[in-house]
Amino acid sequence: MDSMITIGVLQTGYPPENLKAQHGDYAAMIEQLLSCHEFDFKVWNVIDNSFPETVEACDGWIITGSRHSVNDAFPWIPKLEQLIRSSNASHAPMAGICFGHQIIAKALGGRVERNADGWTVGTQSYTFLNEDIDLNAWHGEHVVQLPAGSEVLGSSSTCRFAMVKFSPCAVGIQAHPEFRHDFVEGLIRERGRGVVPDELLHVAEDRLGMPLDQRKVADWLRDFYTAALSL
Repeated sequence: MDSMITIGVLQTGYPPENLKAQHGDYAAMIEQLLSCHEFDFKVWNVIDNSFPETVEACDGWIITGSRHSVNDAFPWIPKLEQLIRSSNASHAPMAGICFGHQIIAKALGGRVERNADGWTVGTQSYTFLNEDIDLNAWHGEHVVQLPAGSEVLGSSSTCRFAMVKFSPCAVGIQAHPEFRHDFVEGLIRERGRGVVPDELLHVAEDRLGMPLDQRKVADWLRDFYTAALSL
């Protein structure tokens, strides 16, 4: 495409206030992740029941992470699922990160459950498109059943469906490519203690500073939006 692509960020949660003051909200982190490419952004706080009027409001979409579960009974969750289905039917490209990954799977016919093995936090190693990459993660649930026709693009030792192409115009990634180490360090302090087992938090702290492959994911997302919009 010759013109700049406008991405609508569907924000499904907020960081702790003191981390938000330092790092911005999840939409800002996604904008930073994709700043190496030429995108415009618009933000809807769907967690506050703010939704775009139509899927044509932007060229493409991305759904953020959240501390909530896709199986929670909040009224904005089924509305978001309907938007996902409408986007997919309209062939509007949509990507999801963590919660976003899970809710795309659920909306299109998959299933999400608590991970019986517990939490995944901090830097994790993935095989993604036959390449080894490292990204930060923070989740206690995962996709256990994919929608029909999905293609697995990446996995890890603890996450079978870590990166998925759900359809030609819908993809998801369970990790948080937008999370830098300093933000994860803050999450350990603000949302980890007393929730995530201490031994997992200690491992996550030991991995702070490891090289991350954020640019590779940003390039993949750029290629996804460009290809999907040319269909």
